[in-house]
Amino acid sequence: MEIRSDIQELTLEEVMGDRFGRYSKYIIQERALPDIRDGLKPVQRRILYAMNVEGNTSEKGFRKSAKTVGNVIGNYHPHGDSSVYEAMVRISQDWKLREVLVEMHGNNGSMDGDPPAAMRYTEARLSKISAELLRDIEKETVDFVLNFDDTDKEPTVLPAKFPNLLVNGATGISAGYATDIPPHNLSEVVDATIHLIDNPEATVEELMHHLKGPDFPTGGILQGIDGIRQAYKTGKGKVIVRSKTHIEDLRGGKQQIVITEIPFEVNKSVMVKRMDEIRLNKKIDGIAEVRDESDRTGLQIVVELKKDANAEGILTYLLKNTDLQVSYNFNMVAIDKKRPEQVGIVRMLSAYIEHQREVITRRTNFNLFKAESRQHIVEGLIKALSILDKVIAAIRSSKDKKNAKENLIKEFTFTEPQAEAIVSLQLYRLTNTDITALEKEAKELAASISSYRKILDSPKEMARVLKNELKEIQEKFRTPRRTIIQDAIEELKIDTEVLVSQEEVIVSVTREGYLKRSSLRSYSASKPEEIGLKDGDLPIFVKQMNTLNHLLMFTSNGNLIYRPVHEIADLRWKDIGEHISQTIGLAMDETIVKTIGLVDYLPEATFTFITKAGMIKQTAVADFVAGRGYKTRATVAMKLKQEDDHLIEVVYSENPANKDVFLVTNRGFGLRYPLSEVPVVGSKAAGVKAINLKEHDYVVNGILMATDSTRTNVVMLTQRGAVKKMNVSEFDILGRAKRGLLVLRELKKNPHRMIFMQAVEKDTTINVVTTKGKEFIVNTDSYQVSDRYSNGSFILDETTDGEPQDCQIILPYPVIVKDNGKN
Repeated sequence: MEIRSDIQELTLEEVMGDRFGRYSKYIIQERALPDIRDGLKPVQRRILYAMNVEGNTSEKGFRKSAKTVGNVIGNYHPHGDSSVYEAMVRISQDWKLREVLVEMHGNNGSMDGDPPAAMRYTEARLSKISAELLRDIEKETVDFVLNFDDTDKEPTVLPAKFPNLLVNGATGISAGYATDIPPHNLSEVVDATIHLIDNPEATVEELMHHLKGPDFPTGGILQGIDGIRQAYKTGKGKVIVRSKTHIEDLRGGKQQIVITEIPFEVNKSVMVKRMDEIRLNKKIDGIAEVRDESDRTGLQIVVELKKDANAEGILTYLLKNTDLQVSYNFNMVAIDKKRPEQVGIVRMLSAYIEHQREVITRRTNFNLFKAESRQHIVEGLIKALSILDKVIAAIRSSKDKKNAKENLIKEFTFTEPQAEAIVSLQLYRLTNTDITALEKEAKELAASISSYRKILDSPKEMARVLKNELKEIQEKFRTPRRTIIQDAIEELKIDTEVLVSQEEVIVSVTREGYLKRSSLRSYSASKPEEIGLKDGDLPIFVKQMNTLNHLLMFTSNGNLIYRPVHEIADLRWKDIGEHISQTIGLAMDETIVKTIGLVDYLPEATFTFITKAGMIKQTAVADFVAGRGYKTRATVAMKLKQEDDHLIEVVYSENPANKDVFLVTNRGFGLRYPLSEVPVVGSKAAGVKAINLKEHDYVVNGILMATDSTRTNVVMLTQRGAVKKMNVSEFDILGRAKRGLLVLRELKKNPHRMIFMQAVEKDTTINVVTTKGKEFIVNTDSYQVSDRYSNGSFILDETTDGEPQDCQIILPYPVIVKDNGKN
């Protein structure tokens, strides 16, 4: 096989690495990132330079944008016309740049993200401030390089008589680097630059006395002085930018939120649409209409509210959930000495000052050379006029111009440039007045040369010139600050009342774990007993609540499932409901033992927990305020130490003082003691011993009762089907963890064992289901109160009917209260 010298054998890794490296270097240096000296990307620099070369400046008329784009593409930037035109449009948009560099006639886009008109329709010219970026470019102040086809030259950087990088900021994405530099106020930037010229060792804190922070063209409020300080030190930092808003009162008790300034680089129409979607989707209640009233006089967005809506709360929600408030991340990357660097303001301004010193040095050298050349000519002309007759005679005796110059050099020791100037002199210049003019010019030139040399020789004079030029620009282009800076970032806390439309509903929870909320309309349209249930299931909680209320479900394994009422599935009264396992996984034998509805987490209120194995504890209700993951997981309400232990009762007390605990065990022991003997502990605690149990005994249930109560009745049921009603108020008060007193008479043969105990009021009915599937309804009003030695009266025959297996109080269905309030 022939080996060809023009073919290289390279691995794919080498080729890809080399080519991508070259490409990356190109787009970093020549496309996406601004130069630290003039703050311009190459395409922006080429647009400004091309317009300047063509004389398309602020003091002249507008020219078609297409002409400029064509010049830029043809002479300096061989890329697509759309990319050049888009770059040209951006530097003309006064909502993107703090000081626009191009003035444009026609449609140049909008804050709504509308595209500009095609370049054949728009007209443009350089703005007045652009002249300051280009000033003195003709005086060899910057380096020029050949353009892409070596037919022309272009500048590598502009003289930039003001710190454009900070004034107009920059955004860009390249390979491995991105930049986000916010715009600043020109006057503040100049003050900071002058301070750094006078104090080269100045710190960020000192510069921040002058440069307060970004000043966005769209105004707004910027929060987070620490983020600004961090960014100014390191080049990276985060702040919050929020809209400028106020609330206005309307007729009829209504209000409206008026937005007059929005965050930088936020698309207004997208933001307004998002706000209107919140209204349409009823994410919050209270917004009547969202209108964009912006016109040529300025920006205005109005959020009209319904009567009695919470304006502050709705505004907070909109700030948090729309672009009415955004975070701005500083990422200040610029090309510094041909390398991309993340820079703080000290380096940015130092690099700018270095650049200006070089520009002034080169300009001064240019002016000095020009002045010295002219001075040399003027000296020759003055000398020639002083010996005019001899000079004329020498010229007249010469053969031609060349010979005349030679004779002048030879006879009068003129230099070649002086001789050229003399032979080119027009006759009218030989008047007496011209000698005076020349002498005056010589004097002015000497003064200029002296001042130029002083600038070049004295750093102090150089600094004075630089500061004066900056002050001139500051005076000429000074504008007031638009963005308000606030030191602290305000935390947005959204009130639930804003998120949820208040509504009275009926909430139901069943023993098998089905829950739902139904509107009062759906509840009223059906008979209460037509509640949707599975066979064998029973409701354990039915209550009228408000959508702003809270539902807490405690399980047999000591867990708590929390649901805000507004998050419970909104279903018809006849529907079965949503099973809790659809969102939260429960253990195989885990059931809901108690459901409690709360209006508020009252500071004094407690929950009292009682377990089957005889443990008890009190925990403050405030300890159960829901955490982040409440939607998908249960939280621990009480730690169960024994494997076979179960939570059997939870009692809510708004005022736990002056309450007593009464417990009953399976073997018939009752114990009463003050609740104050039960310590208040954390949500994950196991509690303390409630009662001293005999072997194989367990707690059936417990209640809380007022200490001074004279009539607290409980109903008990034994495994033999005996029902007993007893007044606990007369029961002796003992102490916690005692064995207690018998509430049943112990029989030698087939003794009674307690399986159910509950406090009862008037018209309480209990549903009893036996092991043989028979059902008995017990109306507790039918039973007389008996003493603690009584074994009650039988409601069934255990041999024929079976033993009681399931006992459940039949809940009364709520009567709708129109103004429920805080019940």
